[in-house]
Amino acid sequence: MQLTKRHFHNYCNSDFGVSGRKSQSNLKKEILLPMNRDQNDIAEFFKRYFIFTLIFLLSYSSQFAQQKIQVGIDEKLGSTLPMELRFQTSEGRTVALKEIINKPTLIALVYYECPGVCNPMQSELAWTIDNLQLEPGKDFQVVSISFDHHETPEVAAKWKRNYLHTIKRKFDSKDWLFLTGDSLSVKKLTEACGFYFKPADKQFVHAATLIAVSPQGKISRYLFGTSFNPFDVKMAMLEAESGKTNPTISKVLEFCFSYDPEGRQYTLNITRIVGAIMLLGVGIFLAALLLKRKKSFSNNAKQNS
Repeated sequence: MQLTKRHFHNYCNSDFGVSGRKSQSNLKKEILLPMNRDQNDIAEFFKRYFIFTLIFLLSYSSQFAQQKIQVGIDEKLGSTLPMELRFQTSEGRTVALKEIINKPTLIALVYYECPGVCNPMQSELAWTIDNLQLEPGKDFQVVSISFDHHETPEVAAKWKRNYLHTIKRKFDSKDWLFLTGDSLSVKKLTEACGFYFKPADKQFVHAATLIAVSPQGKISRYLFGTSFNPFDVKMAMLEAESGKTNPTISKVLEFCFSYDPEGRQYTLNITRIVGAIMLLGVGIFLAALLLKRKKSFSNNAKQNS
């Protein structure tokens, strides 16, 4: 059969003709367009997931920050103590903080008749002083301040003698002051330090920490617990001397641990940890799932190209 111009024209416009046939580039477009849409969907999902997670964390942090701490530590790094506050020494003298804080200082907020963590902490502090590679009175000093406004200079003097007696190195008694004060001064100081406590059955529920303070009264570091590494204390004093602030891991501990008033210790907060792990796990699972899907689309595109 002879191929006329009309036959050729019809053939070219047919599905099998050269002009009517879908080109390879058009075929690729048909394959890649859905894949591109899926990639956009993946990007949009990650964007929404990131925004959701960020909003959730900010909301949680805001709620957590707004909660009034009843017992524990709220770090006030970089804040300056109210240096005009006045306290009584174990000898009965009245002094302002600005008169005694003139060098790197370790402040221990305690109450002297404490049957719990205060006595072990101060005994450990005496041991730390013995092993600290700094010169007392020159490189550092220690100030214990009672947050029980009922305690007297006589009570402070008794406990000062006990702790100084355990120090074996040459140590001047004036380099470890034991102070007491009225309720207003105590309240202002503890709030400035972020140290929160509450009375319970003629005692106090409270945390245990040392606070490193610069010669200008600026808080530079918190040392938590009832035992201390002499090297950590040395570094805290050197940083206080230079006016540096050094955040601790307390923010992580604050999230992972809660203070137990009955046991008077920090306990692991399982609910918070499980919640954080679940949120992270869901994100990782979805990311793996979507990446696997993306890889599958890429393989299909290669096979069809």
